[in-house]
Amino acid sequence: MGFFDKLKSGLLKTKAAIVGKIDNLFKKYRKVDEELFDELEELLISADMGVDTTEEILDSLREKVIDSKVKEPEEVKSILFDMLKEMIGDHEPLHLDTKPSVILVIGVNGVGKTTSIGKISAELKSQGKKVIVAAADTFRAAAAEQLTVWCDRAGVDIVKQGAGADPASVVFDAINSAKSKKADCLIIDTAGRLHNKKNLMDELAKIDRVINRELPQASKETLLVLDATTGQNAVMQAKEFKEASKITGLVLTKLDGTAKGGIVFSIKKILGIPVKFIGIGEKIDDMKPFNADEFTKALFERDE
Repeated sequence: MGFFDKLKSGLLKTKAAIVGKIDNLFKKYRKVDEELFDELEELLISADMGVDTTEEILDSLREKVIDSKVKEPEEVKSILFDMLKEMIGDHEPLHLDTKPSVILVIGVNGVGKTTSIGKISAELKSQGKKVIVAAADTFRAAAAEQLTVWCDRAGVDIVKQGAGADPASVVFDAINSAKSKKADCLIIDTAGRLHNKKNLMDELAKIDRVINRELPQASKETLLVLDATTGQNAVMQAKEFKEASKITGLVLTKLDGTAKGGIVFSIKKILGIPVKFIGIGEKIDDMKPFNADEFTKALFERDE
């Protein structure tokens, strides 16, 4: 099964919660009225679009309906689907223009950060890139061991120290390793804790200083990993991390296990941060760069 087929299968719950329910809703109505819009509002919020995003969608939809003078519910539905497709936006690839380039990976524990690093490493290796991973989450016991398992699966090198080591020290060692081995990409894991934002900010700032000092010209991506099954909680996490770090892209995991894929719309709308990777399974090749066209097709195309 190719990744697009996996994507279609993985989005079935989200498709049923958004596209399927919208289809059914519009079939109930013979005319366009406020009752229709009220039900649509409830539907979009329940699909984890978020209250603010839902209100913006409905306000814009009302304007488009008035401007285009449409009367039939099916025509309104078509306008709505076009708006949702537009909200997904264009996909934006990783910017890895130097050798080595750096990918800093952040996110709370439990969202799939470790597995995402393994899968992204495997994806980059499949593109012919030499990858080194830095196990800079030294706060959580067994973090380095779990990351080592995934690096072994991906076939990439890992740099690590003992539990409780200074994360910036691990990053320093990993940068030297990346230089000496002429790696294309250095991926850095970080501690996943939000309960003390100051500690998080201080730690990330220290790592940034090491990167900027040792690799001042390097391309750098900061990817925030989010668990799609948590819906709007993921949006709140993104807001918190955005205050602590300059996020360049999002990694959405576990899209296959949720009907809450509507957060793809609200995250893009609220944060203006592109989704760069999506995960739709447990296997090493079940995470790929986000392709907006494929995502839109998988979510909105009609089944034959």
